[in-house]
Amino acid sequence: MLIRLGETDFPLPRTPEVLEVGFGDGRFTAQIARLYPEWQILGVEISAGSVARALKRFRREGIANVRVYHGEAGFALRNLVAPRSLRRVYVNFPDPWPKAKHEENRLLQRAFFRRLSTRLAEGGELLLTTDHEAYWQFAQAEGLASGLFEVETPPPPEHHLSTKYALKWKEQGRRFYHAVFRKIAEDPTPWPPLPRYPMPHALMSGTLPELNSFEKTVLRFEGGTAVLLEATRALTPEGGYYFHTHIEEEDLIQDVLLEARPSAHGLYVGMGRFGAPLSTAGVRAAVEWLVGWLEGQGLQVVQRSY
Repeated sequence: MLIRLGETDFPLPRTPEVLEVGFGDGRFTAQIARLYPEWQILGVEISAGSVARALKRFRREGIANVRVYHGEAGFALRNLVAPRSLRRVYVNFPDPWPKAKHEENRLLQRAFFRRLSTRLAEGGELLLTTDHEAYWQFAQAEGLASGLFEVETPPPPEHHLSTKYALKWKEQGRRFYHAVFRKIAEDPTPWPPLPRYPMPHALMSGTLPELNSFEKTVLRFEGGTAVLLEATRALTPEGGYYFHTHIEEEDLIQDVLLEARPSAHGLYVGMGRFGAPLSTAGVRAAVEWLVGWLEGQGLQVVQRSY
């Protein structure tokens, strides 16, 4: 099962008990799914190509206890996993971001461990396997600094070395490192799922202006940034415009199409459904700005829904 943005309410009907971050081609995921058929496993992967290959593998091997999310691990952990429900998290060969100036991009940082503690059951664990010693040490330091985990460093289990990258690094004679982060306490800061809103839109009266140009606009709102990049004329009989908008919020990045077009009830201004976007605070802020901008062009608001 592939989970996409906008296709499901959060959390999922059957919350996962095991999470794997960055499953690659899915061979390790398939292995643990066969070893533990009673587990409900959620795999998270940022690469669309890897998602496609893993899904093909799961279907071919008849694996039914794995669900797949294409996107960021932080978003999946927050929105697809119920509090205190995970027994285990696997992180095999994460991107080490080896340059010091890129350390902030590493997954296993103090903030991540704090949030992870709210989703792990009592005594739940995160298992890290990597070929990058500096990242291994960095992750241990961050986990301990959170004050919420104890750390052990046994040799990596043999089946952890069957991933695509492990097999590649074996051929190169690299050394492997393993760490087990066990939850001993929980961060008290609430971390609820991302708020969802009704589809923001407005009905306006007046005539759409002729847009010969559109200046890129950066909109800052509480919790993120929206950038209205460009306006494009809709090649439809009724006309109108699409506004390509890039929105960055905590744990979520979306490119959405806002639209201003004639409708049976007036001029509709709101979010297009292209790409099944999530209706978030950032989308609402962008729609609100666009309505205000059109008011400045001489249109009047008949009804607001945001």
